[in-house]
Amino acid sequence: MKIMEIVQITNGKLICGDENLEVEEFERDTRKIKTGDVFVAIKGEKFNGNDFYKEAFENGASACILSEEPKEKMGNIILVTDTVEAIQELAAYKRSLYNIPVVAVTGSVGKTSTKDIIASVMSMKYKVLKTQGNLNNSIGLPFTILSLKDEEAMVIEMGMNHFGEISLLTNIAKPTLAVITNIGTAHIGNLGSRENILKAKLEILEGLQGNTVIINNDNDLLNSWKENKVNQVVSSDKYDIITYGINNKDSNYVAENIEFFENKSIFNMGKEQFDVPVAGEHFVLNALCAIAVGRYFDISIDKIKQGILNLELSKNRMEIINLKNDITVINDTYNANFDSMKAAIEYLEKIEDKRKIAILGDMLELGEYSEELHRKIGDIINNIDILITVGNLSKYINENAKISQKFHCDNIEEATSKIIDIMNSGDVILLKASNSMKFSKITEELKKGRLL
Repeated sequence: MKIMEIVQITNGKLICGDENLEVEEFERDTRKIKTGDVFVAIKGEKFNGNDFYKEAFENGASACILSEEPKEKMGNIILVTDTVEAIQELAAYKRSLYNIPVVAVTGSVGKTSTKDIIASVMSMKYKVLKTQGNLNNSIGLPFTILSLKDEEAMVIEMGMNHFGEISLLTNIAKPTLAVITNIGTAHIGNLGSRENILKAKLEILEGLQGNTVIINNDNDLLNSWKENKVNQVVSSDKYDIITYGINNKDSNYVAENIEFFENKSIFNMGKEQFDVPVAGEHFVLNALCAIAVGRYFDISIDKIKQGILNLELSKNRMEIINLKNDITVINDTYNANFDSMKAAIEYLEKIEDKRKIAILGDMLELGEYSEELHRKIGDIINNIDILITVGNLSKYINENAKISQKFHCDNIEEATSKIIDIMNSGDVILLKASNSMKFSKITEELKKGRLL
């Protein structure tokens, strides 16, 4: 884009600089600025990006988009009313320039890992741009689209906490195919019910270019939506719905003869066998979803198999860390809600011939359902040798867990000390909690001096 285009699209004002200058990359972190980047000053609760425009220029920025008048005029500076709205408008414009497949992924749990495996499969046919990590909100998604260059397809993750958020994202990204992984309890404290969560997730259809949606048919609410049994949500009648599942045998894509191993899963679909390089039933579902997407884009079964094998998960999601003395750490600490924690526990419990230790922390944003859902997690724990819980809410997990060896810790430091004291050769240790619990600190302590 030229500077003048940015000014026109954002209804901004060029404070100083060359309106004919062409720019390409956009960045909001001055520490990551590369020569020629446009710095976008985001104003948050605890920081004000407008204060760093000089640093951005010093680090090589070619232009800055600000929402506050600069104290000094230098370089190329564009003044807009709201920089977040500005990048959303720029991303929507850039998206309009590309006629490429865009897969949008949403759901209560598994969005990031599903996005990763879909992108891996699609990369067997296209050069793919995908959401990095979980930059799936009103800021992260526009920056992803603004990084689009010569890619031939996009796989975009869409997250939300409230109504209206996915509506905004889908109308920027304009997906050509929508994927909904499940409807669970994440953010139920904000939305009040699973039915409201379904309604919020279905906002993804508002920007859909075409009418094809891929859903997890094992999920009760998604199945009910498909059958038009859910009140006060958009009708499914006008959509071509492709389904996948393990338990619902009426699905278009069904996994059978599933075998779980410590670090992989194997399943059959018809006469074909698929190897998933991550263990757990939820990753079998992710693989089925990726197969459905791959076939939609006419990718051959052999290519899809290779794409699944090539899967590289985003950081801190079912990351397997091998320590000395044959100790294995399952680092699933990026985030947690009832559904993802249940899946992680079920995976741990299926591991054989190992002492199994679960270190579980609070699940947040559950509102009035917090105690109930934490107690439900405790209720499902029955084949774990040692449980360590951390935090105010996880005490309910501890209270309901029907196992003999269990400990509750008030903080990360206490939990770290406890696990270091009790872990033995051959143990498998699961770490799972909401991101703000800072469980990554436990992971780092375990890594220190203990990696092979």
